[in-house]
Amino acid sequence: MTKRYFTRSALLRPSALALAVGFGFSGMAFGQSTTGSIFGQVPTGGGQTVVIKSATGVSREVGIDAAGRYSAGSLPLGSYTVTLMRDGKAVDSRSDITLRVGAGTEVSFAAASAAQAKNLDSVTVTASGVPAIDVTSVDSRTVITAQQLSTLPLARSAEAIALLAPGAVGGYSGFTGPTGNQLVSFAGSSVTENAYYINGFNTTDPLSGFGGITLPYGAIDQEEILSGGYGAAYGRSDGGVLSQVGKRGSNDWHFGAQVLWTPAFAKGDIGNAYYLTGSKQGQIYRRNADSKYWETTEDAYVGGPLIKNKLYFFTAVEADKQQGNSIGPVTSSYNTKYQYHNPKWYTKLDWNITDNNILELTGASNKHQYQGALFDYNYPTGQTGALNSYDTSTKTAADVYIAKFTSYITDDLTLTALYGKQKIRYYSEIPGYDPTYPYIGTPENQNPAITGGSVVTNNQTVLTFNNPNHRSTNTNLRVDLAYRLGDHTITAGIDNQDTRDTDDGTTTAGPGYAWYYGHIDPNKPISGSPFVDAPGNYPGGSTGYYAYRYVFDTAASVRVKQRAQYVEDSWQINDRWLVKLGLRNDQFTNYNPSGQAYIRETKPQWAPRLGFSWDVNGDSSLKVYGNVGRYYLAMPASVALRAAAGSLYTDQYYTYTGIDANGIPTGLTPIKSSTGGPVSANNEYGQSPDPRTVASQGIKSEYQDEYLLGFTQQFDPAWVWGMKAQVRKIRNILDDICDTNTIVSKAEAQGYIIDPDNLNGCYLSNPGRSNTYLVPNTSGGYDPVTVSAQDFGMPRAKRNYYGLETFLEHPFDGKWQGKIDYLYSRSYGNSEGQVRSDIGQTDVSATVDWDFGKVMEYANGYLSNDHKHQFKAYGSYQIAPEWMISANLALISGGPRVCLGYYGAGQTNPIGYGSYYHYCGGKPSRPGDAGRLPWQHVLSVAAEYRPEWAAKRLGFNVMVYNLFNESVATAAYALYGTTAAPNTNYGRVTYWSTPRYVRFGLTYDY
Repeated sequence: MTKRYFTRSALLRPSALALAVGFGFSGMAFGQSTTGSIFGQVPTGGGQTVVIKSATGVSREVGIDAAGRYSAGSLPLGSYTVTLMRDGKAVDSRSDITLRVGAGTEVSFAAASAAQAKNLDSVTVTASGVPAIDVTSVDSRTVITAQQLSTLPLARSAEAIALLAPGAVGGYSGFTGPTGNQLVSFAGSSVTENAYYINGFNTTDPLSGFGGITLPYGAIDQEEILSGGYGAAYGRSDGGVLSQVGKRGSNDWHFGAQVLWTPAFAKGDIGNAYYLTGSKQGQIYRRNADSKYWETTEDAYVGGPLIKNKLYFFTAVEADKQQGNSIGPVTSSYNTKYQYHNPKWYTKLDWNITDNNILELTGASNKHQYQGALFDYNYPTGQTGALNSYDTSTKTAADVYIAKFTSYITDDLTLTALYGKQKIRYYSEIPGYDPTYPYIGTPENQNPAITGGSVVTNNQTVLTFNNPNHRSTNTNLRVDLAYRLGDHTITAGIDNQDTRDTDDGTTTAGPGYAWYYGHIDPNKPISGSPFVDAPGNYPGGSTGYYAYRYVFDTAASVRVKQRAQYVEDSWQINDRWLVKLGLRNDQFTNYNPSGQAYIRETKPQWAPRLGFSWDVNGDSSLKVYGNVGRYYLAMPASVALRAAAGSLYTDQYYTYTGIDANGIPTGLTPIKSSTGGPVSANNEYGQSPDPRTVASQGIKSEYQDEYLLGFTQQFDPAWVWGMKAQVRKIRNILDDICDTNTIVSKAEAQGYIIDPDNLNGCYLSNPGRSNTYLVPNTSGGYDPVTVSAQDFGMPRAKRNYYGLETFLEHPFDGKWQGKIDYLYSRSYGNSEGQVRSDIGQTDVSATVDWDFGKVMEYANGYLSNDHKHQFKAYGSYQIAPEWMISANLALISGGPRVCLGYYGAGQTNPIGYGSYYHYCGGKPSRPGDAGRLPWQHVLSVAAEYRPEWAAKRLGFNVMVYNLFNESVATAAYALYGTTAAPNTNYGRVTYWSTPRYVRFGLTYDY
């Protein structure tokens, strides 16, 4: 059983021919894009070139073809001046051209008179930004710039920024990344299916895919959120991509600092949690109102030229500290006083070796550190007592180093090479740790005839602890080559990644075991397979109360090798039609602690991508676009711990007649089991499986197909609107199947003689399909046993997502900007993906799903990340020269409630999993049948004052998150139990949306 949950300016309106260049060159912003491109149309004539020069010293001179078209791709982000040259003299110029990551910016020139050529100042134009519609893109992307980040009321994380994108919703609150941030689900995908990048380097959590390493907030130049339709250069994600590009130095020195304060007195409260069912109905479970915190953030930056026009430097640091207290539940009544420290730094060097060769060096670091002390807390009086013990102190420290080289070999040929390395250390310790007593789990299930209805525990607050020597490394090598050939721009590259997970492992705390309490119908077996008898047959069990001794242990050093090759052709069919044809091939290999491959997905995994863009009117005022693609997902390193490294996971069951003062059951009588002692529902008894038998033969990666169709229209110089339809269908999943009895039956039916004791507890498989397993035979060899989905009693895997979005946007015009977005969507099926949010299960690709056919009965319903309605609006307004206000509104409908009980009308436990079947009170209960969680209504506002007397360098700002302090349930306990012995936790709120908080800030920028 897997229960470890551990404005476009009118002067810049392009011609159709100019757009042809933009289309053709859009592919030059390739890879995990950190660059943009400039293209345009000039009057025809001899002796002309275009000089493109940035504030960071990048300078390129490109030729003009016979039709008057020019283009320059793979340009570093920044502010540019574009000058038309004729016979070596400047004829016309456009300044303050700001590039947007992954996009083409059109800069065209009208015919200049001879007089204008003599007086360049008379024709110099300052651009207001990029065109409102980027007709060179065929995907679904949202780009948030540093200017927007400085004004919008947002939490300071990559994930909070990503939530501005359509289809992005907050994932299950219990899932967090290496920096402690809540994660994001894109278009129905699970939170582990996203990819994170810093300056083109993949920083995704290498262990389980939970988030990634990100930049200090003040160091972000632009964050690009790709939520669908991305090109062949992107892979290893079927959710979304969060790509951050850091700031860089320029020819002018800039520096600044900021102090932010979130006081405890201005913080709202989430609701108290109460028992909603069972004997404790109406009683308080957790007093959240007494939990408070305050937070301070200090950051600073400096950037400028070390050598003007040649070598640039930028660095930023951030120190974030949160301090507060958290009241535990009545079953663990402590007041934990804690501190979080989250320092970050970022440094970048840009060296313009020549006009055609650029070297970029990046360093970044994230640290997430927690310390806590537990004090006794008296629920009846609400008083905090003496120090009880110290909480587990943890520290995750990640360092990233990246080198990127770009060479403009010719006007038509560009080479980019990137190599980076990420090192993460995971450290934990328990100050004053006392191993004397075991952890007491679910004490609310203790027999009230013994306890009098209260709970009895001890001072052991730690269930498991991790290996303090745990660390990981991740290396990423990319080489990309782009070549323009007539109407085609062909890009090709490799994307290689290697991950090592060293000294990973988890061990049960205390004396090496924990005690859990349970309650069931006394006349029914606790488990059918593995068999555990009914408690009513033993002394002390006549009312169905029992206890079990829990042991869990994993330890491993493993690695994952990922390779990919891709090619993409941006083909400009004519002046209005662009087609992008791409093909990617991914290969994944996972290794066990002995260095042997237990998953080898090295046969071609072709991921075709096809997109188009139609400039309907030929002037960028109306774009129709579409995209079809396939996306493969690799298995992260942590999968090996349960599947390939010999984990130990057992429960031994007893009835009891007493409970001592430390919560330990006494008067124990062992309950008869199939082993005569401890049982493991997944046969995890510490044995190391043969790597040839861990996974089914020819196992395939999880992959998904996606379809996009949309349009964007500029119906007014200041307004843009559009619509987009998006469909995602998962075609294959990878998870474990644990029904070894069916495998044995099929082996015997095929004439094989096997020893069932030599079988693995679970097998990595492609559920919903036929799988072939290598099974040890009595002769010392192996026999292939093919088992169909019908044999297992399982349906075909399904996760379907449908979304229809519409938006209205007013790009920034120097005064205000705003966007309104509405999305109607459905996400349904029988598999959320690699994890399960409804029970908070973090075992990637080893979830309760698919272990046995019986847990998949009635599993088809609304998935955890289904939010039918999503309305988002954000913007800022310069109400006066010194005053800026902004707001961010999110109205999100609630996700599905889930009720999981015992199996069938008889409410039995045939496979030993307990209350994990899709039955509720003996009746089928699909996800969503139990109702819906409430809507979230979150309005956040901010204001900033930059006085003229300080040259607007000094800023005073305030942000109010969740102005109306509406905090609602975002997750509820899903395990129902049985009608005879209901789980008293069922239905109680486990997580709430973030209540109101106020953040005050003081900023100085020079």
